[in-house]
Amino acid sequence: MPKKITAITPEQSARFAEWSKQWIEIGLSTEPADFDRATAAALEAYRICNLKKPIVVLRMGSPFAATVGGAMAWAMLREFFGSQVESQVGSQVGSQVGSQVGSQVWSQVRSQVGSQVESQVESQVWSQVWSQVWSQVRSQVRSQVWSQVRSQVGSQVWSQVWSQVESQVESQVWSQVESQVWSQVRSQVGSQVWSQVGSQVGSQVGSQVRSQVGSQVWSQVWSQVGSLNLNFISEGVNNDRGAQFWASWAAYVSFFRDVLGWQNETLSAFKIDEDLARSCGWVWWHENVLAISDRPRALNRDAEGRLHCETGPSIAYPDGWALYHWHGTAVPKEWIENRASLTPQAALTWQNIEQRRAACEILGWNAILSALDAKTIDRDGDPQIGELVEVSIPDIGRERFLRVRCGTGREFALPVPPDMKTALQANAWTFGFDDFRQFLKPEIRT
Repeated sequence: MPKKITAITPEQSARFAEWSKQWIEIGLSTEPADFDRATAAALEAYRICNLKKPIVVLRMGSPFAATVGGAMAWAMLREFFGSQVESQVGSQVGSQVGSQVGSQVWSQVRSQVGSQVESQVESQVWSQVWSQVWSQVRSQVRSQVWSQVRSQVGSQVWSQVWSQVESQVESQVWSQVESQVWSQVRSQVGSQVWSQVGSQVGSQVGSQVRSQVGSQVWSQVWSQVGSLNLNFISEGVNNDRGAQFWASWAAYVSFFRDVLGWQNETLSAFKIDEDLARSCGWVWWHENVLAISDRPRALNRDAEGRLHCETGPSIAYPDGWALYHWHGTAVPKEWIENRASLTPQAALTWQNIEQRRAACEILGWNAILSALDAKTIDRDGDPQIGELVEVSIPDIGRERFLRVRCGTGREFALPVPPDMKTALQANAWTFGFDDFRQFLKPEIRT
């Protein structure tokens, strides 16, 4: 049995920053997915869980497409195989099955979603799913399935599909892969070492990757899948696990292994998670369908690591699925791509308060103040010192702002603390001076 690790040497602790940086880069990678490596790792998870190889393995262009496409592929398999879907069957069926079954599934989706959602699903998901499913199952379908399909196709498939889809693959992967590794680490690594690596590596990578990016992607998948109003899809959103947004877990264990020299037989299981983190962007698990997503092609963040882009998507995937964020807050695409569509009135009455603040920042507080009845608290004779004003913002309350003109002639409105009493004090505060008497007027504000 390997010796328990109870201390970290100075040389090993010196590698904390290097290890975190390496895994943050993996977790935020925009390189194309290595689908072969990801597929091999995922199929090893099925083997460990004593499950058959899934009938269909999808390679999708985004987490949204993997989630919706995985559920749609399962529905298509129900159409193909009927009650025989759980078994691997042989022989071949005519091309009619492809055209008839595919159109049946798609017509069901079309009838249940609006035109805008329909176009999104069709452009981002359907074209990816259909060709892959058909190419992988056409040689496995018994000829008699055709007669069963014709008699069984209908709306009942969609109402029943998720009750039959409820699979334990994702939870089995968790229990038989991650929990095994986790328990072995805890038993063979001292609590002090555990804590140090967790805070210096795991949490550092997690805050940059999982918290700032992965959680935003997951919430967008959840909200957009939910908007489809198709239970068989929306209830399956929780089937995701693994890939680049789980980089903090991989960073954590690999540090024990590669830097501290931890050895254990469960590391062979851990390699599944590590390979997925290194090779792809998202994995959707089901007993009969495995859907793997590509990584994003663009990922933009602000100085604090939050998803942010002022001119386009904060994160964009190869199939066109994209997210828009303003300093970590998800915002509608139009606010970034078509600024003219955002007015002060719309910004100030937007229902979500965090998005309302983002809208005000996008427009600029100067434009917002112009639409409000601002009360002047103090006005300095020098326009570069500015004017301290107070306004009442719906559902937020009273806020104070400094209206100021910089040396280039541009006008700004900057939010300041509510205890500011004069324009000079507020101006000094924006430059980090607690005592405005120590403040010298800047020539140019950037």
